[in-house]
Amino acid sequence: MHYVAIVTVVALLQFLYFGVLVGKARAQYGIAAPAVSGNEIFERYFRVQMNTLEQLLMFLPSLWIFAHYANPLWAASLGVVFVIGRAIYCRSYARDPKNRSLGFALTALPTLIMMAGILWQAIRTLMAAQ
Repeated sequence: MHYVAIVTVVALLQFLYFGVLVGKARAQYGIAAPAVSGNEIFERYFRVQMNTLEQLLMFLPSLWIFAHYANPLWAASLGVVFVIGRAIYCRSYARDPKNRSLGFALTALPTLIMMAGILWQAIRTLMAAQ
């Protein structure tokens, strides 16, 4: 579970870093808080941060539940793919939102795999208990 904890903290630090990028873009493009629009580049960084928040809502519980039901090392490995996917997503979305597909896929697939694994293991465990 140590690896899962490390991946969790790295994912949260990455989210914090995305917030820093939003702050820098806000200053660079003169977007005063609380505005969230006004410059396309700023809006891209803002969307990366908000999309990451949306993804973390599904990723983090899935990571920990999958680690418990299935395998902590596999969970951590899938978590690393998620973090790499978020980095690719950020970079590609900031350049051109049309090119975000790879980063999005590398984010969504690990979460979906873990959710499917959780369901599989939970149902299997329930069936074995009866």
